[in-house]
Amino acid sequence: MTHETILTNARLVLPERVLHGTLLLRDGRIAAIDTGPSAAPGAIDCEGDTLIPGIVDLHTDNLERQVQPRASARWPSRSALVAHDAQCAVAGVTTVFDALCLGDLGFDRERVRTFHEGMADLAALDGTGLLRSTHYLHLRCELPAPDMLDLVRGAIDDPRVRMLSMMDHSPGVGQYADIGYWRRLRARDGLNEAELDRKIAHLQDQRARLREPNRRTLLDLLVGRPIVLASHDDETEAEIAANRADGIAISEFPVTLIAAKAARAAGMHVIAGAPNIVRGGSHSGNVKVADLIAAEAVDALASDYVPASLVEAAFLCAARGMRDLPGAIGMITDLPARMAGLADRGRIATGLRADLVRVADHAGLAVVRATWRGGARVA
Repeated sequence: MTHETILTNARLVLPERVLHGTLLLRDGRIAAIDTGPSAAPGAIDCEGDTLIPGIVDLHTDNLERQVQPRASARWPSRSALVAHDAQCAVAGVTTVFDALCLGDLGFDRERVRTFHEGMADLAALDGTGLLRSTHYLHLRCELPAPDMLDLVRGAIDDPRVRMLSMMDHSPGVGQYADIGYWRRLRARDGLNEAELDRKIAHLQDQRARLREPNRRTLLDLLVGRPIVLASHDDETEAEIAANRADGIAISEFPVTLIAAKAARAAGMHVIAGAPNIVRGGSHSGNVKVADLIAAEAVDALASDYVPASLVEAAFLCAARGMRDLPGAIGMITDLPARMAGLADRGRIATGLRADLVRVADHAGLAVVRATWRGGARVA
């Protein structure tokens, strides 16, 4: 039986232009794009709101926030996944890459538990029809961690694993290049100055011993696998050169303008954090994403830790003249879909998946009013 939905009186954000018109959805695909309104019975009047493709989020830590809503309170994992999924759908994210951390540097043991439970819960819920968004897995691999490789070996053959990023959160590098910032964060865990000194020395020694051997082994494990590989928190041109030489195609969340520009010059794609745009800067003192966009050094945005940031950031980019509207929306739809090798989504075009988001403007704030995945209303 053919199932059709008509969305009319909408501002359609197409890949190259914005068109006031109508979409015909048939059996989960976009069947037709027409100008002007439709008078067909049952057509859904979008009241002049904007229709964009379903958002593709390549990196979200939001599941961790649902599992650990308070530092001392852990939520049942499957309930947390369902809540996370609902938040993604309501935010217009129809394809989500759940970023799970593999490897413990001595402070994040609960993250490893979240990884194990998240893998099991997604396997149990995928295919049941209970999830609103399409979920893939993004493995975040902590290179200096002694347990990282064993965790990767246990997960890498899961067909939902579509992306992997190589991280190094040791004090003194990347996101924690400012050791004083790292010390202030860890002091909140109750460590005194002497304990912090010992911990820094231990982690730096561990990094010197394990980072490169773990990196080489991880790269060998990925040979021949259909997994998109990214670096993380790149800081220098030298890091970019080494990553590119190893075949890494994506620089995720570069922390300096120099690194982002070097990545683009080397032919790599760059992912930046949408919350950085909404907040007006980095929460950890790194480069402003607005500056990266101005330098043409960003391809795609990811939500990082707030799913709702994606639609808001894209519309802010357009409103502030940082990109035209199709270009801004492309940073959260088309470009991430292409980077992940998902050719069937990310654009409003005939024949593609009917993953769509209806967005209203409220005094300059982009508000998601409805989300469709595969032509079915999910939020």
